[in-house]
Amino acid sequence: MSADHAPVQIPLDLPFRSALGRDDLIVHAGNEAAVNFIARWPDWPGRILALAGPAASGKTHLAEVWAEAAGAHRIAPADLTSALVPEIAAGPLLIEGADEIADETALFHLINLLREEGGSLLMTARAAPARWPVSLPDLRSRLGAVPVANLGLPDEATLAALVAKLLADRQLSLEARLLDWLVTRIDRTPAAARAVVAALDRESLSVGGRLGPALVRRVVAGFATGEDAAPPP
Repeated sequence: MSADHAPVQIPLDLPFRSALGRDDLIVHAGNEAAVNFIARWPDWPGRILALAGPAASGKTHLAEVWAEAAGAHRIAPADLTSALVPEIAAGPLLIEGADEIADETALFHLINLLREEGGSLLMTARAAPARWPVSLPDLRSRLGAVPVANLGLPDEATLAALVAKLLADRQLSLEARLLDWLVTRIDRTPAAARAVVAALDRESLSVGGRLGPALVRRVVAGFATGEDAAPPP
């Protein structure tokens, strides 16, 4: 492998780590396999990879980390046409929301030409390519062979550990009962964890107090997703 195509190295520091990007990339059990797959670039089978996962699972963030490291060209699904394919097939190329591509012939030719020219393609979508509503049989066959890295949301235990880690980074902490209550009240995503910790930090600084139940309740009210209930005393 040439120096120009050396694998991307994303530093490992489990259970959570940061990677190059506009914000910290939080790595957890739900996305660790996908992060490791991204780090293998350009050593991807067929030089193509799909990131699949629900909304807020971090597809865009991880794709941006790769695009910056690889120097990838970004193209919107609506902009992909057969006339454009020869111009972009050398890659690296990022297409987010690739399941919304309307020109199936263009995508079919892009996959074929990209493999011939040794380019790389990263696609993101909520579902794996094999499940996209494609009518072109040849494209359906190609998509069924695309490797998929699935992303999932962290479970409550992982989210609690993440919130505790983010708090510790700011020299803050929560009692265990209060932490457990908090993670059941916010979206189960790293983005929500970052946002609520930042809000807790701002609020504690503004009142010059510790992270007690009243303060936490006040902050979490803006993030709550479940039934209204008082935090433990």
